[in-house]
Amino acid sequence: MQPVEQRDEVEMLSLMLLIRRFEERASQQYQAQKIGGFCHLYIGQEAVVTGAIAAIRDDDYIITAYRDHAHALARGTSADACMAELFGKETGCSRGLGGSMHFFDKKHHMYGGHAIVAAHVPLAVGLAFSIKYRGEDRVTLCFFGDGAINQGAFHEALNLAALYKLPIVFICENNLFAMGTSVKRSTSLRQIVDRAEGYDIPGEIVDGMNFREVRDKVAEIVDSIRKEAHPAFLEMRTYRYRGHSMSDPASYRTKQELEKYRLDDPITRLRAQLTREGKITNEQFDLLDKRAKETVLASVKFAEKSPQPPLDTLYDYTYANGAAAAGSPAESDEPAGDGVFSGEDRR
Repeated sequence: MQPVEQRDEVEMLSLMLLIRRFEERASQQYQAQKIGGFCHLYIGQEAVVTGAIAAIRDDDYIITAYRDHAHALARGTSADACMAELFGKETGCSRGLGGSMHFFDKKHHMYGGHAIVAAHVPLAVGLAFSIKYRGEDRVTLCFFGDGAINQGAFHEALNLAALYKLPIVFICENNLFAMGTSVKRSTSLRQIVDRAEGYDIPGEIVDGMNFREVRDKVAEIVDSIRKEAHPAFLEMRTYRYRGHSMSDPASYRTKQELEKYRLDDPITRLRAQLTREGKITNEQFDLLDKRAKETVLASVKFAEKSPQPPLDTLYDYTYANGAAAAGSPAESDEPAGDGVFSGEDRR
């Protein structure tokens, strides 16, 4: 990727279209029962991850929660590898062992995809600690939803990041609903960003439907962190157009509310900005959209033709190599004894 000031906005719009079309196709394949387990779509939130990625370098770290397809695509993981992972195929970015919620791509410094709410936030702090420990010029971006802010691990992580002045940006993708509960009913604070104040971490609210605002704010903060390491917190106000997951009909919100946010679609907004400035025509936009659809359709065909993981890899990465065998009781001719301990070992 190029430095942020040289990133082509038409290219970023193309990336947002790829994410949108990928998620739409994933929805179709899930309904066709080609994808198993859970599947959380990112439709409506594309400006957050695209803007953030546009503001960092290739060697910076990112880590996220279970709504992770867009983060992998934005970081450079191929649509083929992403779709194959959804299909549980060996050619997937996690070799078919992770599925929708566990996308990983070490080559592109995308460290998950984590299913437990807020459990990855301490891991993000660990990544940031490693940067500072090794004296590297890197930054960690940690993405999470508004539901994570009420978890204990979240607060422990912010405390450590502030204590050690770590190079990390905590990015809360506030889509207004922690699963099916409005953030207004799940948190006592009117502003999520206030969570950071207690740890002396600077925070700001950003329009997460505006690609340029996201990019510019993340770029500003990352530049500050590179000069002198410190944590920062951004509350991205965004909105998901689908339910929490494919199994969620989202009956807890009104059609009027959904339509209101659809009028502020992040893709439509960036397209309008670029069109007014003469950077893209309707014909060029249609071509970008066509290419995105073709790329995603090809990824489905790739996933369908890809092999299943060999059965003997089922337990790979569950334990460190040899750990399971080392933990098994050794075969012996000696009697087992009358309890957990026997003979002189009983204390």
